[in-house]
Amino acid sequence: MGEVVAMEEETLRLLVGMHRVVRHLRRTGETRALHPTQFIALRLIGDEQPIRIGEIAARVPCSQPTATTTVAGLEAAGLARRQPDVLDGRATAVVLTPRGDDMVKAAGQHAVDDLTKLLDRLSDDERALVLSAGAVLSRMADEL
Repeated sequence: MGEVVAMEEETLRLLVGMHRVVRHLRRTGETRALHPTQFIALRLIGDEQPIRIGEIAARVPCSQPTATTTVAGLEAAGLARRQPDVLDGRATAVVLTPRGDDMVKAAGQHAVDDLTKLLDRLSDDERALVLSAGAVLSRMADEL
């Protein structure tokens, strides 16, 4: 029983730690004007464009209405636009505008710079551990 409680505590500590780091990066980063879902969607659009809203919803993950609202917000900010889907003219796909592309690049570099400052506070072993966890966390997110 003690082992289960210890794992629960470690899991909770990981969750709170991730949230605190992300909140810190959001306060200092280029993306503070965007909601986290908008930023995730913006990065996803940049990586996968053109991409349908349903795919955005599945990959963020969020509901279809949330993805639609998120894309509408990105459109209103001039960061993304809808266009006819090349595979199905009845459907629409989302792509970045030049401004959206610039935002993705700038925000990504700013996030790397800010996170590097935090990582530099760690020992070499701790830094290696955190960086290796990134690959595992990405895989977990991809499997949601």
